[in-house]
Order: sequence, then C-alpha cells, then structure tokens
Amino acid sequence: MTETIPQSGELYRHFKDKLYQVITVAKHSETGEILVVYQALYGDFAVYARPLAMFTGEVDHKKYPGVTQRYRFEKVEREGLVKPTAEQRQEKQASAETAASTQVNASMEQKNSGVEKEGGVNPKLMEFLDTEDFEEKYNILVSMRDCITDRLINDMAVVLDVVIPEGDLDDRYEALKTCVRTRQRYETTRLR
Repeated sequence: MTETIPQSGELYRHFKDKLYQVITVAKHSETGEILVVYQALYGDFAVYARPLAMFTGEVDHKKYPGVTQRYRFEKVEREGLVKPTAEQRQEKQASAETAASTQVNASMEQKNSGVEKEGGVNPKLMEFLDTEDFEEKYNILVSMRDCITDRLINDMAVVLDVVIPEGDLDDRYEALKTCVRTRQRYETTRLR
C-alpha cells in the first residue's frame, strides 16, 4: 500500500475503527516531505496532517496485537454509501432473488444476525442505506439493537450527515435513533 497516494475525497478507516476523509496531499515547504491532509468524520471533525509513509504504513502489530487491519488507514469504497439508481436496485433485487432460491437458509441467517461478510458490508446497513423512508430506516435501526456496533453507528451517522458523540454504545445507539426519528418528523414536511 505504500505506493498508493490517497486522492482528495477518498474515505479511509483507521485501524481504531474511525472514518476519515482525505482533503488533499501536500508537500512540506521546508523538508519536501509528502503529507496527507485528512479530516475526521466524527466528533469535532478535526483536520490532521500525517506523512504519507505513516498514513499508508502497516499497523505495528507488536504494539497493537489485537488489531486485525493490516494498514494504519484502509480505503473505504463509497459504493455502499452512495444511493443506488433504480436500475441498480432492480439488478440487486434480481440477484438477491436468484441467490435466495439457492441459498435461502444461509442468506436469512446472515441477514438476521447482522454479521458482515468478510470484506463486505453488513446487510442490515445496506437495507438502511437503500431506503429513503425514515420510518423504514428507524425500523431497521430498531431491528439491529442486538447486533449494533460502534462501526455501524459511525457508518450510519456519516450517511445521515450527523455527528454521534463517542461514548457508551447504548447512549450512541439511542442518539442515532433520536436523529432518525427527528428526520422522520421534519424531513417530510420541509420545503424542497
């Protein structure tokens, strides 16, 4: 990964499970060192600069033995965060119906458990992203109570363009529910 230069606007997940967006790549005026300038997508949305080699470097697994992520920052594809077109939704539905006919039990277990496939996106998160109806978003969020994680809360908060403060998982979950419920009440009546 040390060869890859992050591009402006790309999303990266830090090995401590926080999302960041690259603002730009800059050159230090005195040393000529290449720096990555990036912004936190949580909390106070602070902006940071880090040497490119450190940004793209591997996690020190001796210092952090429990970390499974290989690199300090790993790129997150926006595909799961972008609203699909009607054609993409139809293709997805057709694929899901075909898969369901051959793997009903496996698909239902995965969907109901809310567990991510390796390298994939949580199916409950995809349901949450796919619907524009805030009542449905709220119901999906409520159904995820037993499998909610800080990462899911962070991902949903980014999609909703809200900030859910760090802290106790239950408090963060309730704050996210409140945000969705508030949007449900006011987004449908807002003039567009």
